Amino acid sequence: MQEAVNKIKIVDAGALTPLCDFLQLPDSILQEYAAASLLTLSASTPNKTTICSAGAIPLLITALTCGTPQARIDAASALFNLSTLPENLSPILNSHPIHPIITLLKSINKSSKTAEKCCALIESLLCFHLSTAAAALTSVEGGVLAVVEALEDGSVASKEHAVGALLAMCQTDRSRYREVILNEGAIPGLLELTVQGTPAAQEKARNLLKLLRESPRPRTALQADTLENVVCGIVSMIESVDQTGVAMAKKMMAEMVQVSMEQSLRHLQQRAFFARSDL
Repeated sequence: MQEAVNKIKIVDAGALTPLCDFLQLPDSILQEYAAASLLTLSASTPNKTTICSAGAIPLLITALTCGTPQARIDAASALFNLSTLPENLSPILNSHPIHPIITLLKSINKSSKTAEKCCALIESLLCFHLSTAAAALTSVEGGVLAVVEALEDGSVASKEHAVGALLAMCQTDRSRYREVILNEGAIPGLLELTVQGTPAAQEKARNLLKLLRESPRPRTALQADTLENVVCGIVSMIESVDQTGVAMAKKMMAEMVQVSMEQSLRHLQQRAFFARSDL
């Protein structure tokens, strides 16, 4: 309690102005101290509005973009803290954070606390304003793939936020983002979540699988090993399996994951081939 009071007193004493000034200096040590200080102060709810009003958000995103590795981590964590106040989401999104967040997420351990905060921030921004945030995410090379990798290799929290981000995209504009998500090989991670995720993550994964399953195309036009049929089989099995069929279900799931991985590999090979052809 006393620590929270002290953080408020520091802000009330006028600490934000010099901290924002330090963030803009070319001295990397001062930048790191400033980012770390703003991270500490942003953990206090009463400070979040004041920090935003002081103009710190664009400066934190600049530090996230071109700061030292430690400054980038602290800036991302501070932005996450600020994003938990709904009225701060608009100024954060307007400062174009998606690209540097994804760049950081690509470079760090997907099970780290920083990755959890990056995934949570991405999910919050997508849920706040899907069209703007999703356009930014898909414009970054490997942006959706980074979220899928967090879905597969992240901590429990990272996985839940990652699937929430993908679900928000598909729920809001399925026709645009369904193939994008499928083509990045999300099925194995989603399948694992339906079995091993938190209750919230399991529900999100099931809902996303249902959205990925549905297609306006006639099913007879699909080959037996297409991702469409893989998803259909997974969802049907999830909806119908009971405890007596768990062993068989696991075997079927493993086979479906293998097919999905083969599909994803072929997709990546084709993408690499076309990339070489363009050279």
